[in-house]
Amino acid sequence: MTWEDGTSYLEELAPGVYAFVQPAGGWMVNNCGVITDASGDAVLVDTTSTEKRNRALLAEVQHVSAGGPRIAVNTHSHPDHTYGNGFLPSTTTIIGHHLCREGVLRAGLAATQELPADYGDLVVRPPDVTIDSDITLHLGEFPVELQIMGPAHSTNDVGVWLPEQKVMFAGDLAFSGGHPIFLEGSMIGFREATRRMRALEPAALLPGHGPACHGDEVGRVLDALEGYVGWIEELALTSYAAGLTPLEAAQKAVADSPYREWEEGERVVCNLHRAYVELTDYEPSVRLNIPSLWPEMVALNGGPIVSHA
Repeated sequence: MTWEDGTSYLEELAPGVYAFVQPAGGWMVNNCGVITDASGDAVLVDTTSTEKRNRALLAEVQHVSAGGPRIAVNTHSHPDHTYGNGFLPSTTTIIGHHLCREGVLRAGLAATQELPADYGDLVVRPPDVTIDSDITLHLGEFPVELQIMGPAHSTNDVGVWLPEQKVMFAGDLAFSGGHPIFLEGSMIGFREATRRMRALEPAALLPGHGPACHGDEVGRVLDALEGYVGWIEELALTSYAAGLTPLEAAQKAVADSPYREWEEGERVVCNLHRAYVELTDYEPSVRLNIPSLWPEMVALNGGPIVSHA
């Protein structure tokens, strides 16, 4: 099974280390990770958005481990990565940033109204254990490092790094083939996160959305993301100086953008809002979060935004 086939699949990134990849990777369609050891224990990296998708994920976990995951890590609080927490066994301990727990509880199931889909019987379940600094899990014979990397995509990003296998589970610190979004985090922090991941020299990287990356492809994806941040930065500075709002700047730029082939181009307006705030004296009239800027994304998209969850 490959990305082009269009259905979810399990891909081995290293012996006993897997990516659960979900094409086509847009809104509410994310990737997850499964890390196993010789005893059959498993660590799950993120859950996903709907009951059907989470049951498929857990079925794949059963195929490669002795039982349900002992531990799950939420890379951040956004619902496509956490709505499946409620389908995990009660014995699974969920770990996340302390702001991830707050974000999951604060958001509840609001995204089901913003992006309608067949979500099934969701139950909000936040992380049980929270962290505010790096920690290391010891899974059998090898370490699994949870590295605080935000604010970047969000305020509460955690990268999951396997130093012996040289595998990085990036969550939404990386996107492959689609526009990233750092509206609720930091443009500067997102660029720093890409540099930190590149410095680790991963042999494989699983982005939060898009196909898994191997070998030289890892560097190309991270370089492209850093280049994207530079483009947003330059566009924000020139557009603000010209008196354009973020939406006006995005509408003017997207047709000739070097990233026009990437999916989810409506995110440009969100990223420009964040860039304006970080680079200028711009004062936004709304809260910088996805629900508040959804109308501007719809305007930039030229019509409703859909989820294929």
